[in-house]
Amino acid sequence: MQEYLHELHVLRQLSKHTLKAYGMDLSDLQNFALEDGVDLLKVSNAHVRRWAGRLHSQEKSSRSIARALSAWRGWYEWLTEKDARRGAGAAKVASHLVANPVDDVKAPKRLKSLPKALSVEQALALVNQAVKEAEEKKDDESIRDAAIIDLLYSSGLRLSELLGIDAMQSKERQYESAGWFDWDAGEVTVLGKGGKRRSVPVGAPAMKSLLAWRAVRDAKSYDEKSQALFLSASGKRLSPRTVQARLRSLAIRAGLPTHVHPHMMRHSFASHVLQSSQDLRAVQEMLGHASIASTQIYTSLDFQHLAQAYDKAHPRAKAGKD
Repeated sequence: MQEYLHELHVLRQLSKHTLKAYGMDLSDLQNFALEDGVDLLKVSNAHVRRWAGRLHSQEKSSRSIARALSAWRGWYEWLTEKDARRGAGAAKVASHLVANPVDDVKAPKRLKSLPKALSVEQALALVNQAVKEAEEKKDDESIRDAAIIDLLYSSGLRLSELLGIDAMQSKERQYESAGWFDWDAGEVTVLGKGGKRRSVPVGAPAMKSLLAWRAVRDAKSYDEKSQALFLSASGKRLSPRTVQARLRSLAIRAGLPTHVHPHMMRHSFASHVLQSSQDLRAVQEMLGHASIASTQIYTSLDFQHLAQAYDKAHPRAKAGKD
């Protein structure tokens, strides 16, 4: 096993962290074989399944079990290849191995982690904080940030979609807008994944913030080539890192107890609209998901919301807690 790990280090140049994890996994294999009185070269598929179950009973994550099975499988493959290199005249270490005992053994499926979304109260607190700062400070960046936060929560855009929006649609030989605003209709067209465009409605409060920013933007003598809606102080299209940093600091000032990033606003939009409308297809279209399966994960978030409401309101739930 040490020889195998050495080859992984030299030939495949695996990191020290990975090698250490593989070493622990191979130690587990050795210990399981010792506990059950089984020669490592006579391990069967049934043994491996039993030991994988043991790892699960030890509350190892599906990711850790998958890694252990990979380490075990790789070691048995290496033994077989090593024998082949030695030739027929040499004593075969893995002569008892008919097949790799780890083949066809799969780790338990990973549970899909639910997307992190703000509560309705937290989302409103964040948006209200942005609008309040814009009204009080009246500086360009605060007005711009309020428009960005309002739009993220109002329309559930991805960060790349938001930053690709131009103030007006442009279609020329050398340049074509990825996204643009229809100010009269109150909707935004964006370029999503797979090069698919979609139009999403923008709520009246968000339109108010956006119009305030457009007035500031248009009053500036930016370079005529700066067609982006959201610009930096230097007149260039805003960078993702700037939006992430501004949103993070704004969330802190709003007193939110969690790290907030732009995609969390998208999750919050989807969850809150679904809670109110129960219209999965509409949410799918607004998010631009090709498959409704991608949208259905928000029904789990909605169920969590219902479960919390039940625990707070139902007499029997309250009695159980008492």
